[in-house]
Amino acid sequence: MPFEVVAPAEQRIPFVFNSPHSGRVYPTAFLEASKLDERTLRRSEDTFVDELFASVVPLGAPLMRAHFPRAWLDVNREPYELDPRMFEGDLPPYANIRSLRVAGGLGTIARVVSENVEIYAEPMPVAEALLRIETIYKPYHERLRQTLATTHERFGYCVLVDCHSMPSTVRTLPGRARADIVLGDRYGTSCATEISEAAYALLTDAGYAVARNKPYAGGFITEHYGRPGRGLHALQIEINRGLYMNERTLQPNAGYDRLAADLANFAAALSSLPDAPFYPLAEAAE
Repeated sequence: MPFEVVAPAEQRIPFVFNSPHSGRVYPTAFLEASKLDERTLRRSEDTFVDELFASVVPLGAPLMRAHFPRAWLDVNREPYELDPRMFEGDLPPYANIRSLRVAGGLGTIARVVSENVEIYAEPMPVAEALLRIETIYKPYHERLRQTLATTHERFGYCVLVDCHSMPSTVRTLPGRARADIVLGDRYGTSCATEISEAAYALLTDAGYAVARNKPYAGGFITEHYGRPGRGLHALQIEINRGLYMNERTLQPNAGYDRLAADLANFAAALSSLPDAPFYPLAEAAE
C-alpha cells in the first residue's frame, strides 16, 4: 500500500501526526527512468521520521505515513505544481507552473533532489504525472482530511503535527551553524500561538536549539489544513538529520534513541496543554 494510518486502539487525544516524506519504497520503473542511483534519490527523503514519532500511537494519536518516496511524488505541494520543462505533452490549464517551488525544481513531481541534481533522464509523459496525482496524491489527502475531520468531530478541535527532517547543513539561527529543530506555523496563521509557543518551550527545555519559521514556515499541508479559527491547528516540525542519523550511510547514529525518547516526551506534554484556546472561535466566545 502506498500509505497508511497507524491508529491506536482508541484515539485518546485530539492530535494527528503526519509523515509525508518518510517513504522509502522506490518503484522499479521510477529507478529505471532516473539517471540517479537510489542512494542519491534518497537525499530528499525524511528517513526514519515516521519511526521517530511512532510513540504517538500508544499515546493515543493516529500517525499517517507515506511509503512512496518524496522524489517520486510530493504530497506537501499543491496537487498540480508542475514544471512544464519536465514533461512530454501539454499540462492541463489549471496547473500551477509558476510557483517558487516549481522554479526550484521541487513541485508535486520533483525535477531535482538536493543540490539541484536532475532526477530524470528523459521527459516524462504528462499522463504519468497526472496518474500519480489521481491515484496517490488525491487519495492521500482524502485520507488525511477524513482523519482530521473525525478527530475534530470527536474532540471539538484537532491539532495536526506535520513531521519532517532537514539536512544538517541548513543554516537557521543567526551566529550558529544550524538549528536542531525548526517549528513552522506559517508565521502564526496555521495554529494557535499557545501551541507553537509551548512546542518551542518544551523542545528548548529539552536542550535543543529551536528556530521558528525560518527557513521552514510550513508547506502546503500546514497552510492548507491550518484553520485555527475553526479549531483546526497545524504545526510543522523539521528535525536536523545529524541528530539521529549518518547522512552518508542513511543509518541511525548514537543520538537516535535519545531523540526518539525526547519526541515521545514532547508529544505527551504538548497533548496535555490546557485546551481552551484551541476550540473554534465561535465556541470559545460562548
